[in-house]
Amino acid sequence: MTLLLAGLLLFVGGHSINLFAPNYRNAMVAKLGLLPWKGVYSIVAIAGFILLVIGYGEARSNPVWLWQPPIWTRHLAALITLPAFILLFASQIPGNRLQVKVGHPMYLGIKLWAFAHIIANGGLHDLILFGVFLIWGIIGFAISRRRDKKLNTQREYKGPMRDALTLVISLGAWGVFAFWLHAMLIGIAPLGA
Repeated sequence: MTLLLAGLLLFVGGHSINLFAPNYRNAMVAKLGLLPWKGVYSIVAIAGFILLVIGYGEARSNPVWLWQPPIWTRHLAALITLPAFILLFASQIPGNRLQVKVGHPMYLGIKLWAFAHIIANGGLHDLILFGVFLIWGIIGFAISRRRDKKLNTQREYKGPMRDALTLVISLGAWGVFAFWLHAMLIGIAPLGA
């Protein structure tokens, strides 16, 4: 559990610098330069992710169960992650309708993804991992929306082709992950028995 917590601290903490300490981030960019800052940021994020994956794997091998979710919660979680994938990809494809309307669809996608995994998993390690991401998604969305309002941030809609591209890529990625990659990488088939 120690590695999981350390990984979460580095990964989520590193990704939260711009949320909670934008002046520090700007000062570091001014001091180091944008590319070196991104390099340091990437090293911290990758190290955090590696620790998180190793720590979660170790915790899964010796779990502390809080509840035993029924098998149908996996299927429900798989369905909930579909809009999570759409929101995630909407955050990466500029000018689509979701990005323009929501502003920060990645945080909404993270919230849905985390919630889906909390209902489908009953271990303490699951609650810690997905609970941290759920809380981070809630806080990140609120701070980012508040900042956008303060700065009067406007996003330009670039037409239905961006919407179609977002939908096609996200549905394809969800399908590959739900039907194949999740079982291969995580060891659980979300749509299997």
